Amino acid sequence: MTLAGLPGAFAALLLLSNLVPGTLLAEGANAESHPRSAKPAANAGRFLWHGEQEQGGWIRGLVPEGTVAASLGDQELALAADGRFFAAFDRDAPAELELVARLKDGRTIRQSLAIAPRAWKLERINAPLRPGKSSEAFLKRRKPELEQIWAARAKDSQVDGWKQEFVWPVKGRISGRFGSQRIYQGKPGSYHTGLDIAPGAGTPFVSPADGVVVLAAKVPFSLEGHLIIIDHGQGLNSAFLHCATINVQLGQKVKQGQRLGTVGMSGRATGPHLHWSLKWRDARLDPLLFTGPMG
Repeated sequence: MTLAGLPGAFAALLLLSNLVPGTLLAEGANAESHPRSAKPAANAGRFLWHGEQEQGGWIRGLVPEGTVAASLGDQELALAADGRFFAAFDRDAPAELELVARLKDGRTIRQSLAIAPRAWKLERINAPLRPGKSSEAFLKRRKPELEQIWAARAKDSQVDGWKQEFVWPVKGRISGRFGSQRIYQGKPGSYHTGLDIAPGAGTPFVSPADGVVVLAAKVPFSLEGHLIIIDHGQGLNSAFLHCATINVQLGQKVKQGQRLGTVGMSGRATGPHLHWSLKWRDARLDPLLFTGPMG
């Protein structure tokens, strides 16, 4: 939706609120995100948002004026001082979720948010699903690795990378897509949780947005290899797997476009590539919906 598609009085109100034309946070609009200099419009009585309303997608939005707490479904939203928020939808999100705002005057505002389904790439295998068996030694090693990953993803670094339009960490052949899955005689296996990019071994990659390094596995993990996790704020984080080298330190602040490491095949990988995954809280997201097509 553009300014031209809005009632005249409402469009004028938004312009008077110093919103930049073309960056309108209209309800359900699919516009570009706010520049950081733009002031959000006062919006009594409703949520405003824009983004990618589909499974694996996201929204950036603004809560109703006077909101003291807000949620999407059963997820509490973190609110910036100006009322802006980030939220996202898991690969298997339902067709509809509800945004709820609790106001300081005691009122509650509810709005429905539609989420479009995706046609995931499914490969049907005429063979039984055979769960892998892990040795006691592997499980002993794996437990502290998982604990480090969970702890890193639970950190809140109070950064604003979530407000930015994300850039590609590296460009190259896409060798694996988010959401793809094998079905074994009707039983689903695990789906692919990230995007695999294969630009060649040793190629540098960068941070897609501002953030803080919350994990830098200089000693390779058993599956992920050399692993980097960047907290972008508001529960949104990026993970980069199978690195050859790591060029950042735990706790370091990074800027969008800053070098993080080089592409490799450490951990469990069949060839050199960068596995980039995005999570918001417990929801796994499609990186392609953050960057757009590779230019």
